[in-house]
Amino acid sequence: MNKLIVLLVALTMTSYVHAENIAIVGGKVHTMTSQGVIENGTVLLSNGRINAVLANGDVPDGYRVIDASGKVVTPGFIGALTSLGLVEVSSSSGVVDASVEITPISKTGAAFDVQYAINPDSSLIAITRLEGITSAATTMNRSDYLFGGQGAVINLEGHRLDGESANANKYKSEYESGQTPVLKSGAFMTVDAGSDGAEMSGGSRASLWVMLDKVFEEAKQASDNLSPEKSWYGINSRLDVAVLKRVVAGDMPLFMRADRAADIRQVIAFKDRHSSINVVLVHGVEAWRVAKELAGANIPVIIDPEYNLPGGFDQMGATLTNAARLHEAGVEVAIGMDTHNIRLAAQHAGNAVANGLPHETGLASLTSVPAKILGLEKEVGSLRQGARADVVIWSGDPLEVTEAAESVFIGGKAIKMESRQTKLRDRYMSLQQKKHATPSQYERVE
Repeated sequence: MNKLIVLLVALTMTSYVHAENIAIVGGKVHTMTSQGVIENGTVLLSNGRINAVLANGDVPDGYRVIDASGKVVTPGFIGALTSLGLVEVSSSSGVVDASVEITPISKTGAAFDVQYAINPDSSLIAITRLEGITSAATTMNRSDYLFGGQGAVINLEGHRLDGESANANKYKSEYESGQTPVLKSGAFMTVDAGSDGAEMSGGSRASLWVMLDKVFEEAKQASDNLSPEKSWYGINSRLDVAVLKRVVAGDMPLFMRADRAADIRQVIAFKDRHSSINVVLVHGVEAWRVAKELAGANIPVIIDPEYNLPGGFDQMGATLTNAARLHEAGVEVAIGMDTHNIRLAAQHAGNAVANGLPHETGLASLTSVPAKILGLEKEVGSLRQGARADVVIWSGDPLEVTEAAESVFIGGKAIKMESRQTKLRDRYMSLQQKKHATPSQYERVE
């Protein structure tokens, strides 16, 4: 009987913590919706969702109030293209889940699915969310195949140390209840439509584009249920075909990486031939040169706006005004880097704004635009009623490098503003304050 009472009390306490109501008041709220910017806004969080966004709104009873006066409130930023949760040390001699080699289950790489490889214990997740990024599109960054497989969108809540436990090394996971960090699996497909893709497809663009057309035509024409009893001699494996049918139907965006203008024009022509495919241009160093054509084809772009010098012959037209010129032509722009170092995205967006991109568009490139590209605009990327309560309170303008995220909420829960980097900082700062400090290699940090 006593055990049952203890269990009921524990469940009640857990439910209370998860259901905490929070009111963020007094801040400059960038809703990223038709509400625009609210100078003195109130954001109500309840049961992991946004309950309301009000101007000078009264706080209902039962809400814990957080005063954000003089601060800026935004939706959690979205890493538009990363390898978070798949790589810790990219040069490791062991398994690095952000890359894949030859395997018999696939012929073109379309069937691979990164959702099974995501590690919520990665130290890079905590480092990233301290910069105001609360969710990320993650995928492999190297493949021996035509496609890079199916990417996933994850939240960055991660695992947390249970500080009240007698065992300081014991992890307490918010996913033990059956939840996972994956917000959306099979969220997009990646393919390199530039030099690297040509190298993987026979060493020439002459073979790359023929290959791309043929694999999609094959997927279109193949039966919905390829019987294992019948022989199959396709360019794709059976598993590849099943996934590519989702791409053909427009249910899964196709992220096509290309930098030089000539390759981007081929991407546009590909979209014209396969109009049902939801094409997204990635990287696009020379995208500004064909900005009007991209806008006319309704192809959004995920770029790293920091490229101002060519890193190869495909990037001779690199310029810091890339994002601004694309926006001016009517192209939807998201800012991201295909790396685990996506924490720098806000700084990159700030540099794009400094080079002509409107400020609110810079914020949209980190919030509402990537959410729309990923088909999650009702869930993340904006402060609207019913959306996930992924919210960040900033000390000031988040696109200014001197400002920082002060509070981060993911699914309505306040994230401890701590990472491996902050722990190392605090450790060595404390050593400097000791007169006779033991060398750091002899100290055990619990």
